[in-house]
Amino acid sequence: MKLAEALQERADLNEKIGDLSVRLGRTALAQEGEKPVEDPQTLLAALNAAVDRMAVLITTINLTNDRTVVNGRTITQIIAQKDCEGTRLAAYRQLIRFASASTDRARGAEIRIRPTVDVAALQKEADRIAKRIRLLDNTLQSTNWSTELIEDIDSTGGSVAG
Repeated sequence: MKLAEALQERADLNEKIGDLSVRLGRTALAQEGEKPVEDPQTLLAALNAAVDRMAVLITTINLTNDRTVVNGRTITQIIAQKDCEGTRLAAYRQLIRFASASTDRARGAEIRIRPTVDVAALQKEADRIAKRIRLLDNTLQSTNWSTELIEDIDSTGGSVAG
């Protein structure tokens, strides 16, 4: 299985677990003498199976990300850099929005409000950050589709020698 396929399955499982949880909530109470639309025990079994599969996927995805090196860095390091660049970009964009906000004056005698930063320069830097994020994402996507998932793990999460 490719890493990308495992990531897709993990996303699907997240949705399935959420759906099962909602469905379980609907079966928690029933009017006396009535049966719920679905059997809560069947739903619990499905939930437990999905969570167990999720645990295996998370372990194998994390192990694969930590052991796969691309351009001298592990996938884990690339993901961390991309996440941090996303945080940086959000802060830059927020600062740009605040500094670009218009302030209306009713009369010329009122105090002028001026930006304290160079909005154009910040926008150029935000564009550079966004480009770095796109390039990192391209690297991750390409790697995810070309990397086999490390699935030989023992119950403690370590690789099984073989």
